[in-house]
Amino acid sequence: MTNEVVIKTDKLTKQYGDFVAANQITLEVYQGEIFGFLGANGAGKTTAMRMLCGLSTPSSGSATIGGFDIYKETEQIKKNIGYMSQKFSLYEDLTVMENIRFFGGIYGVPDKDLKERMRSLIETLGLKSEADKLVGSLPLGWKQKLAFSVAIFHEPKIVFLDEPTGGVDPVTRRQFWDLIYDASDKGITIFVTTHYMDEAEYCNRVTMMVDGYIKALDTPYKLKQQFSADSMDDVFYELARNAKRREDQL
Repeated sequence: MTNEVVIKTDKLTKQYGDFVAANQITLEVYQGEIFGFLGANGAGKTTAMRMLCGLSTPSSGSATIGGFDIYKETEQIKKNIGYMSQKFSLYEDLTVMENIRFFGGIYGVPDKDLKERMRSLIETLGLKSEADKLVGSLPLGWKQKLAFSVAIFHEPKIVFLDEPTGGVDPVTRRQFWDLIYDASDKGITIFVTTHYMDEAEYCNRVTMMVDGYIKALDTPYKLKQQFSADSMDDVFYELARNAKRREDQL
């Protein structure tokens, strides 16, 4: 992790009529940092992440992502980030190799580099014998690993992970986090949402959102000290127990 700021927001806000989904989000995230973005369903995490990815225009406030302005340079932002969602990350009716080739093209990997990068990725993941199998036939853990690897295939500055380990067993989750650590070591910034509070412990810093606001931002160790808590579960409970929103409000 370096001191270079790659995500910077100042009072970033998204409002729908009278409803403020994300309210004055202010934070800085550093190159190579694993930054946890936590909150209950309905807290405003997805709304904030969509703004940071250039998929939703803020109502007010300012932000730069990888040095690019969130209002004026959304296409440049999209080229310099990766994204992985729990709900959709791969085409299950394409083979492993076809998925890698497709996303390599989408992310603009030069043709001269594509073949070698594909070969290297297949070997790194140990998927040589599965390269021509449909992704839909792979175990969930392998799909998650492949989806993450595809999201950083173009060597982005930042990768956004939206509940990436939902539905997988604890051993596979731990293996997935090994991939996150490797990417962080290479200087890629990891911006991750999760509802597993034990995963918050793996982050360099975490922020807790409640009802659209950031209620806390610090290292897991300091947050546990601040709230006299034994675990991040306890910190989360202290912050979110009086939350007013429901999931269906976002």
